[in-house]
Amino acid sequence: MKIIQKKITFGLIIGTRNIFNAQLAVEQRKKALAALDKLGFGYVIPEEGATKAGAIETRAEAKICAELFKNHREEIDGIIIVLPNFGDEIGIIQTLETANLNVPILVQACNDETDKVDVKSRRDAFCGKISVCNNLYQYNIPFTDTTEHTCDIDGEFFKQDVQSFAAVCRTVRGLRSARIGAFGTRPGPFQTVRYSEKILQASGITVVPVDLSEIFARAEALDEKASIVKKKATSIREYGKIPSDISADSILRQAKLLVVLDELIEEHELDATAIQCWNSIENNYGCAACLSMSMMGQRYLPSACETDVAGAVSMYALLLASGSIPALVDWNNNYGLNSDKCVCTHCSNYPRSFVGNEIEISRLDVLGTVLDREKCFGAIKGKVAPGSMTYFRISTDDAKGRIKAYLGEGQFTEDPFRMDGGIAVCQVKDLRKLLGHICKNGFEHHVAMTRSHCAQALHEAATKYLGWDLYYHQ
Repeated sequence: MKIIQKKITFGLIIGTRNIFNAQLAVEQRKKALAALDKLGFGYVIPEEGATKAGAIETRAEAKICAELFKNHREEIDGIIIVLPNFGDEIGIIQTLETANLNVPILVQACNDETDKVDVKSRRDAFCGKISVCNNLYQYNIPFTDTTEHTCDIDGEFFKQDVQSFAAVCRTVRGLRSARIGAFGTRPGPFQTVRYSEKILQASGITVVPVDLSEIFARAEALDEKASIVKKKATSIREYGKIPSDISADSILRQAKLLVVLDELIEEHELDATAIQCWNSIENNYGCAACLSMSMMGQRYLPSACETDVAGAVSMYALLLASGSIPALVDWNNNYGLNSDKCVCTHCSNYPRSFVGNEIEISRLDVLGTVLDREKCFGAIKGKVAPGSMTYFRISTDDAKGRIKAYLGEGQFTEDPFRMDGGIAVCQVKDLRKLLGHICKNGFEHHVAMTRSHCAQALHEAATKYLGWDLYYHQ
């Protein structure tokens, strides 16, 4: 949640070249700062008088800017290069190389005006951008391009590009330092959720294991009259509609579980969790984990079932890229003979806002057929409302030593489907092709989804800056 709330801050480099009018750099610097202020982003840039025209051209100016960036290393999420004119490629590249921040970079170049191409007015940024990008390529520094090759600082294209770039920066920073709780081992029958901690760690993702016995012991030790337990029980009753035959003891047991999970998340500074919900918690503690996972997810703390750690990472990636709450679902059923529609379900642990409608908090249906139903309280039931959707899944490919992933966008539809649990009827263009890719490449049946379109930013972050092998289904 902290990184979602954090104000995105950019390191700002204004380029210039001495054969061009320095006033162009002065003017565009002011416009760039005004644009970032209006969008609500922070920035780090040398004071106006620290360099000629407040821009970067010489090695000495590059050292000034780089030192400032290094001093603000923990604040800077990405770097924006602005070219008011051709720009000096050496000054820019030496700033980046000396600062060595290893953050995403956006390269922008300003438009020339066709009636202002005299010696004092021409920019040639169109050409200069190519030179800067050539240097970035030579130095093996990844960068993000703007939608148009050149654009106006105070125009709509730049505004949209910066907002998208901010999502890229947030996703990269978040994933490179992610901490994922693995609460319990994976369920024995589900080899599909196996993963490699070492491959995840290579991308900066740390897995923190916690044994279920510790969770159960801490929950059982809680005083049911403690104020924190009572508050959790009240929040459960207010979270959704609970059938009258659910006992107060079942709600209390769930409240204690949620208290302990919250404590562990804070103690270990976790960004997301994966929990062995099937079926140790039911048999050995006495309730389902779904409700607690749903309520954590509603507070921007994604939680994946069946100890699917890679699924939890997928959920967290969507949260970072979109800012909207994700859920973990199964690619579960065909929808009649419509090849571009399917049904995604879970028991479920869907966060309340992911469903978008009133939810029922009841018992697990499938496990309830083989377990004591009184141990199965905590399932979230409801149908996901129609709207935009992005889906994403990572997997650790142990044989190849890499993270692989797939990504795309679709829609949640209004189509009815008479099945219990959490139901989402989905429409994806060329779904058969996507499912073929999933099967051919050994992906899991779980997939993370969120209620917005954010594939572009996530694709940029995963492929360009994290180096993951990603199939973008379009």
